[in-house]
Amino acid sequence: MKTRIIAGTDLAVTEFSFGTAALGGLYRACPRDAAMETLDAAWDEGIRYFDTAPWYGFGLAERRTGDFLRDKPSASYVLSSKVGRIMVPVADDKVPNYGYVDPLPFDVRYDYSYDGIMRSVELSHARLGLNRIDMLYVHDIGVYTHGAERNAFHLRQLLDSGLKALSELKSSGAIKAYGLGVNEVPVCLDVMPHADLDCILLAGRYTLLDRTAESELLPLCAARGTSLVVGGVFNSGILATGPVEGAHFDYMPATSDVAAKVGAMMEIAEKNGVPLAAPALRFPLENPSVASILIGTARPESLRRNMQLARAPLPDTIYPAFEPYTLVAPELGREAVRQ
Repeated sequence: MKTRIIAGTDLAVTEFSFGTAALGGLYRACPRDAAMETLDAAWDEGIRYFDTAPWYGFGLAERRTGDFLRDKPSASYVLSSKVGRIMVPVADDKVPNYGYVDPLPFDVRYDYSYDGIMRSVELSHARLGLNRIDMLYVHDIGVYTHGAERNAFHLRQLLDSGLKALSELKSSGAIKAYGLGVNEVPVCLDVMPHADLDCILLAGRYTLLDRTAESELLPLCAARGTSLVVGGVFNSGILATGPVEGAHFDYMPATSDVAAKVGAMMEIAEKNGVPLAAPALRFPLENPSVASILIGTARPESLRRNMQLARAPLPDTIYPAFEPYTLVAPELGREAVRQ
């Protein structure tokens, strides 16, 4: 599989990468055997960049990712994890429901400070059972997750001391790159004047449908030499399923307006002889600032199907036809959108 360089580093990541939220039981249980089989499928397809986080199954995804990678040659893959959440052990009957099924018995404490980030990295190494993490993303900083009032506190933690921790980790060689792992554009614009971010993992905001990142963030990334890893390319599923009943966009049921836009996009794809998921999966790679497309599943057959789509030939002229049906996410309010 082709690779691209994370700007300003020597990290070469595969154009398609594997995200491990589903291996932590996101929305449905993921037995260990299924997790390992899916990771094997990703490796067999040529994927060599793996992204995980303490949040995914409250440590479960990190454990499984580490178990899988432990016997791989150290230089054969790139691994990223995330900081900002500390997992705190709780009684079995106190495990919260944040959308993970059968997670490990922990709750979350948010901490974007110097000490919190250093502690988070230490705990991630222990869960992974690995002595190397290549990239760290500051996870879910922003109004989208915290709401405006609480995020002001967390952002101040990050700017006052958290960025110093990340800079020290990079300068010491403990990591090779750092950035943000978020679902929104505004917080990226807030942080970038204060930090030379190597990479941003942006979910759902630079897709065939949602072009929120185009007007400000993409030009800024190009000017600052910041790479993008793009997740959520199907916008919670609707670009894969089409506007069927029950289709989701941005973690919620799709509105009639969104469904109509996707319906028009589906007709364009069908006229070009491809399923809509194929151009949706590959669209972000058209931009040179994008280093990798992050895909995630807990089923080997889904992983293989997505990689078949990634290899499907597409007409050179297909992408401009979709532009009349794109959208920009509305401005964030003061309340958290997703917690």
